[in-house]
Amino acid sequence: MFSFLKSRPIFWASVTGTTIGAAFFIKDLMQGERFKNAIKAENKVVIVTGSNTGIGKETARELAKRGATVYMACRDMQKCEEARDEIVLETYNKHVYCRQCDLASLESVRKFVESFKKEQQRLDILINNAGVMRCPRLLTKDGFEMQLGVNHMGHFLLTNLMLDLLKKSAPSRIVTVSSLAHTRGEINVADLNSDKSYDPGTAYNQSKLANILFTRELARRLEGTGVTANALHPGVVDTELFRHMGFFNSFFARFVCTYLSFQTAVLALH
Repeated sequence: MFSFLKSRPIFWASVTGTTIGAAFFIKDLMQGERFKNAIKAENKVVIVTGSNTGIGKETARELAKRGATVYMACRDMQKCEEARDEIVLETYNKHVYCRQCDLASLESVRKFVESFKKEQQRLDILINNAGVMRCPRLLTKDGFEMQLGVNHMGHFLLTNLMLDLLKKSAPSRIVTVSSLAHTRGEINVADLNSDKSYDPGTAYNQSKLANILFTRELARRLEGTGVTANALHPGVVDTELFRHMGFFNSFFARFVCTYLSFQTAVLALH
């Protein structure tokens, strides 16, 4: 019955097909159900950090499609403008703006907030999406270990500086993109900045746990204000976050991860 598998090309083609099929099945299982609600976001002002690529870009695209005024807060303005042009042409929403915000610089975060508040009198949704993962040990401009500094410290400052507008615009919400990696994380109070020893995975896990702990405490403090705070695990997605991990730069991994998750935009709208 399976005599055709004696042919080596056919056998390996079968193995490859089965492997790819299994990978897609596991990915869809992890990704969750697709958001199908036609809810609009008109008259909503939204900030999405790190929105020139990956999850942030798709989130900005989805919210622009639904009529929101979207501020793309990014470090690289050239990539941001290119992403903005693509989103505006696709969605016909001209209310999409690029603004510089380097989360590795607290000064840059403060300047972004100051500029934003001169342009807008409200903020309905803040999406803390930007991040770095498993990079070599680097320091932010303020001396923080890069993953902790960008993934947590920068967003911590941004969120707190925007709380007045969020409260003024209530009901409003804060969405922070964390990761299931937080379950492996531990806040190393004895070496928070990884000065004594550094492991890329351990530092990343710590930063994602910091996201969760911050969100939980923020939600508690915001009870009764009309501002909600949530954190999410985005699932398996195609993102440049894996740039420092060799396997995820392979053709197979990028092929499997091509279909992007909309969970971030879903939580922002639901």
